[in-house]
Amino acid sequence: MRGLVFRGPMQLSWEEVPTPEIVEPRDALVRPVAVARCDLDPAIALGLYPMPAPFVMGHEMVGEVTAVGDEVPNVSVGDLVIVPFQLSCTRCGTCRRGRTNACEQVAPGTAFGLGPHGDVDLGGALADVVRVPWADVMLIPLPDGLDPVAAAGIPDNVADGYRCVAGPLAEHPGAPVLVVGGLAPSVGLYAVMSALALGAERVVFVDDDPTRLQAADRLGAESVDAAGRWEQLGKDLARSFPVTVDANVLDHGRELAVRATALCGTCTSVSGGAGARASLPLQQMYISGIRYEISRVHAHAMAGPVLELVAAGRLDPSGLVDAVVPFSGAVDGMTDPSVKVVFSNDLA
Repeated sequence: MRGLVFRGPMQLSWEEVPTPEIVEPRDALVRPVAVARCDLDPAIALGLYPMPAPFVMGHEMVGEVTAVGDEVPNVSVGDLVIVPFQLSCTRCGTCRRGRTNACEQVAPGTAFGLGPHGDVDLGGALADVVRVPWADVMLIPLPDGLDPVAAAGIPDNVADGYRCVAGPLAEHPGAPVLVVGGLAPSVGLYAVMSALALGAERVVFVDDDPTRLQAADRLGAESVDAAGRWEQLGKDLARSFPVTVDANVLDHGRELAVRATALCGTCTSVSGGAGARASLPLQQMYISGIRYEISRVHAHAMAGPVLELVAAGRLDPSGLVDAVVPFSGAVDGMTDPSVKVVFSNDLA
């Protein structure tokens, strides 16, 4: 079969790769229909985020079930499903607590489209077929009427944006929210979308990119252009928001988000930074009682509440999809400057 193989920085190509098969009775085979480009994917493709190669890319997917094992009674051939990108058993103690990014039954980081972890490579969604282990619990039926293109980002970036604000807003209902945008472009904007859907009285989006600022405006946020004045904005916004989100990734964005967090507020980060180490103003945070949360998204656990908001008409992930690219154009589409790209399968 064909798969979009990453072999190193700017080395992407469609190649013949092994065709997956049903191996265990809880397996299913899924033909990807729509695959969203994760915010991390362009950084991988460009070599800005080093990853061991080779592997098939793509991990935010909606697909069609093409085969099921004998112990997968809940989905049938032909069903459209959402596939959370992290492999999670959903049954271990960690998964039952909703921490499905750290399933005890797999090596840390085991996921589709991100290469091998613990000697297991699950393959990627930019391919003809994907084998999904534990399909009886992993696969989430696509709700009737929901466009696969709109839903494709739910397995990761949409759920991550929701994660950033859902917990803090549960503690501070209706609180104003600050989102600092940047190198996690769609996650930051999905955090804006989620905060508004969850009833935040005010959402402010700070960035220095005109395209992302315009997107935030369309979503209903107050956009603030930080170009040339990151430090001054940190002073102007100091201790103003009980809930802040750092989707910038770089030091200046993180510093602004932390500085803008109100006394005993929460700052959630979507990334560990651009390097092996990142700085935090711990003395300031200690005095202010700021809680700093940093984690990968709990993909399976977050998909449910996101879908509830979508079903209620309060959240529309398609509002950020600004480019739909056929699979055959995925090599160039992987580094397209659009905020959110979805690849539509034209290779069937």
